[in-house]
Amino acid sequence: MTTAAEQSRTHGYDDLPRLMGMMTGDEKHGPAATSTLDVLWVLYDRVLRVTPERRADPARDRFLLSKGHGPMAYYAVLAAKGFVPVDWLPGFGSYDSPLGHHPDRVLVPGAEIGSGSLGHGLPIAVGTALGLRAQGRPDPAVWVLIGDAELDEGSNHEAIAFAGPAGLDRLHTVVIDNSSASHALPGGIAARFEAAGWSAVTVDGRDHEALYAAFTAPHPGRPHAVVARVEPKNA
Repeated sequence: MTTAAEQSRTHGYDDLPRLMGMMTGDEKHGPAATSTLDVLWVLYDRVLRVTPERRADPARDRFLLSKGHGPMAYYAVLAAKGFVPVDWLPGFGSYDSPLGHHPDRVLVPGAEIGSGSLGHGLPIAVGTALGLRAQGRPDPAVWVLIGDAELDEGSNHEAIAFAGPAGLDRLHTVVIDNSSASHALPGGIAARFEAAGWSAVTVDGRDHEALYAAFTAPHPGRPHAVVARVEPKNA
């Protein structure tokens, strides 16, 4: 049992392996989780305008985890940033735990969507960006994290093809490239987004400064994609 002091103190990046280590049991999807760790940390630590206190604020940035079948890193980052109690982590995946093998937006504070089904997060992000535009809210950014294997799903390509011409410049997609896709894309992942009118860049998914520069790069009038390359899943 963690103490009140432990719960209230700020956790840093170096605490994440310990926080992830508190989650045990079957179906951890460890490689899928660790592939997202650095991207999630840089986003929540330096980019996203959302805090536990602002998670219901209409002006908050929205982060959608589409790659929801390996949520251990997501839960660790949410715990480090105070969205969920650290004491929840050891119960990961158990019957009465809010931290399921796939995140549930009703149970996990800070989670915008229930996720885990491949190919649905980016279309939801497009709809979210359109909804914010229709509400006259130009400031909130929409971020969605997908895996490269999700690009095997046609729903993502429909979303990509729509978002570019629609000029959804508050939409940002981070693709974790751990060489899991079944089908190669001509010219690479970034080229697929660029062909649809997106701004796109490919970076080292473990380099925090490179990630931050890519996340904050200007892209006026266009949605933005960041391809974060990490070690192959089966390496």
